[in-house]
Parts: sequence; C-alpha cells; structure tokens
Amino acid sequence: MAAQTYIAISELHPNFSHPKLAGIIIGKSDVKSFPDRKNIGEDRYTFSFTVKDSPDFFVNVTAWGHDAYVIGLSNSFSIGDCVVIDNPLVSNKDPEKEEKFCPTTPSLYRLLVSEAHSQVRLCADMETIDRLLPLIHLPVKDSGDFYSLGDIEANGQRLDGTVINILAAVKSMGELKQFTTSDGRRGQRLEVKLFDDSVSSFPLVCWDREAIQLVQTLIPKETVLFIADAKISFDSFRNCMAATVNSKTIITVNPDTREASLLFSYAKEASESGALDQEEKPEDMPVETITDVYTVSQLKQKAQEAPEAFFGITYSFISKLDLDSSVSKVIRTRCSRCKFQVTEDAQSCTNQLCPGRDQTFSATTGFDLLVDFTDHTGTLHACALRGPVAEKALGCTTEEFTSLTDDERTAMKWKFLLERCKTHVKILPSAKMKSGLRGVVLNCSLADPGEVKLHMSALLRRL
Repeated sequence: MAAQTYIAISELHPNFSHPKLAGIIIGKSDVKSFPDRKNIGEDRYTFSFTVKDSPDFFVNVTAWGHDAYVIGLSNSFSIGDCVVIDNPLVSNKDPEKEEKFCPTTPSLYRLLVSEAHSQVRLCADMETIDRLLPLIHLPVKDSGDFYSLGDIEANGQRLDGTVINILAAVKSMGELKQFTTSDGRRGQRLEVKLFDDSVSSFPLVCWDREAIQLVQTLIPKETVLFIADAKISFDSFRNCMAATVNSKTIITVNPDTREASLLFSYAKEASESGALDQEEKPEDMPVETITDVYTVSQLKQKAQEAPEAFFGITYSFISKLDLDSSVSKVIRTRCSRCKFQVTEDAQSCTNQLCPGRDQTFSATTGFDLLVDFTDHTGTLHACALRGPVAEKALGCTTEEFTSLTDDERTAMKWKFLLERCKTHVKILPSAKMKSGLRGVVLNCSLADPGEVKLHMSALLRRL
C-alpha cells in the first residue's frame, strides 16, 4: 500500500465516501462504559485516541460498541503505534463539548469508528511508518509555550484548577497503587516526580491505565517530557502544587525541540554529578537518629524492595579510596546554584540552563570522591563521599589536602583502606547504576572493635 493512497487529516471532510488515513497514536484514553439508552440493562463501551499524520495536524477518534469489540480494539494498539483507519465517519466536532474532555486538535472534525463500518489496524507499510515515527517527538503545542516548574511554584494557588503545558525531566517513579472505590470500581494511581533547573522535585499524578503504561516505560533522569494540557492543582494535604494527567493531556516523550535538548543536557549532568542527591539534603535524617544496621547484601536487598530513599549504618571495609589520583579527580569545583562541574578558575557557569546565569557567579570547591565498601556479604560500589562529610572523615580540609605530597596522600589512603569503618549511608534507587542503587555517605569513621563485635553478633542472630 503506497503512502499516497491515504487521505491527509488536513483534507478530511464529511462528504468523503470511504476515507482511509494513516497516523501515529499520540494519545489514548481508557475504555469506559455507559448504560445503553436504546437497550435497557445493557452497556455501551467507548474509548478515544488521537492520531497525527503531519507536524501540524492531528485528530481525535472515538470508538463505540459492545464490550468485546471496544476492549479488543483498545488492546490492539498503544501510544507510539502507527495505524491505518479505514472508513471512519467524519463528523463536525462541537469544540465546546468535545474539547472539554478530549485533546484540543487543529482539525474541524472528529472521527467515529464502529465494528459494522470501520476498521483500525496496525500499519504494515514501512515507508509510511518511517514517515510517521518522527512525529511522536513533536509536541502538539508551541515548543516555547510552557511553564517551568519554578513558574508553577511561583504562581502558586493562582494556577489552581488551570490547564497548562509543562516541560520537565523525570526524576523518579513511584509505586503503582491499586484501590477499589466505594461503589466497587477498581482504580489505580501512579505518581512521578519531575524536576528541571528551577525545582528539584515536583509531583505528576496519573490515574488512567494508558497514561500509567506510558510513564512506566520512561527512564528516570534520562527522559524529558512536554506535557500538553496538564491540570494544575494545590495539594492541601502536602501543601504543594501538583500536576495531573487528564483526558485532555498529551505527553510527548523526549521532544525534538531546542528547549527540551537543553533540559536533557542539564538532567544528564545533574544526575551524573549527584547534584540531585545533594539537593535532597534537607530531607536527610540527622546522623545521630540513624540506628538500623545492615550488611552490604541487606542494603542491596532493601534497595530493590524500597522505591524511596532509606538510611542505615554499615560496619564494612573501605575497599576503594582513590586519594592518590590526580587532585582534579579528588577535589572538584561546582557552580553553587546548579551544581554543574566547572574549572577552578571559571568566571561563569557553562550550564546553559543554570538559574543564576545572569547573576554574579559563585562556585564551591570540595572533596568529590566515589568509594567502595566491602563486608563478608559483598561490595557497595561508587558511594559518594563529598564536601564537609569527606573533610570530617579524612581529617583534613581541601586546602590541606592539596599541599600534601604524593607519599602523604598514599599514607592517608592506607589509614582507611581495608580498615573496618562505621559508615552512615543514604541509599537511593538509581537506574544509571548497574547495581540499581546509589549510596551517599553521611558520616564515616574508623569503627570501635567492641561495637563491631556487638552488632555483628546481633546481625548473625537475625540471619
């Protein structure tokens, strides 16, 4: 089937007989049922989806019918699939009514498909698929027409109840929560944390299965979203603003725009530098309140079971501590505002998205180490030991360290290497790390042998 035999969405008209079009699915709603007014006691089933066939044109399609047809049709394709729609009914849309619940489209029409008259199938024509696939990365709104997360928080409750566009990166994925409503209907809820260069954590809530299935495929800290028509509300329980995906919302994953490209670079750097972890410091527990003791394997096990950060103590050996590397690998300078790594003599931040680019530049210099901890159960790789925590653990400032000779640095390394330490750690889930977790050292000191013996015997009794 050659591509030119399809009618373009921009040319659709109700007078066409037997229209056939091809497009890529950019949005899709859950299947819903309603009492059938013509057949009392029976239900009619429906769902909607949005197809796009060019950078500027897309249209809403609604399917109606019996449960087997509608549910079967819904299960036959997902967002991102290319489909051919054969003989839909082209009807004038009622913008007032339709666009209250469906995505806003540039088309004057909407399409209706039914079992008796229409067919929707996956496109098998590679030429058409190759033409359509890039369209999934083009936002349905002007790529510059969005709020930053900082704008949303600055506007606060004035935005409560409004529908806006958001450009943000995915920080973390919450747990899928299933529930049953008081009238017996089953539901689900998934919360995604977003971030950008202005805000380190912002909630996006999904209730629809289709939206949840889409976001569950995303890789945290490596995905940027353009969210068209997200509903903004004030969450009085948590005293913060939140965004919700609704039936009007279309999510574009990794948009092909300059703004998204800049944010992607920022997200990558912030993730690799550990800046996102550093920004969570206010949420850290005071070290003296951390009492749970773990072996390395128990820390790894709990990290797999717990999607949120947790804290613990481990009595383990430091098995990697590169203090005798070049000073530039031990001590790093970062922009005070966005935590980007910069050269020591930098006069400005090189991060194009730094929130303080037009302000006086300031930077902080500190220890920036990755250390390994090992006990009889395994090794915890690449734990971050930074800033004042590293100075306290090593017993020297960055200035003192830079004045040490190579031999003195090696001697300091061996003071800790292969010595059992009492280490307070924060463990965070991390898709980037092979182990699936990232460790941040909150405190580290040589362990008291009596204390080690006491805790090790307690751990053995627990096993």
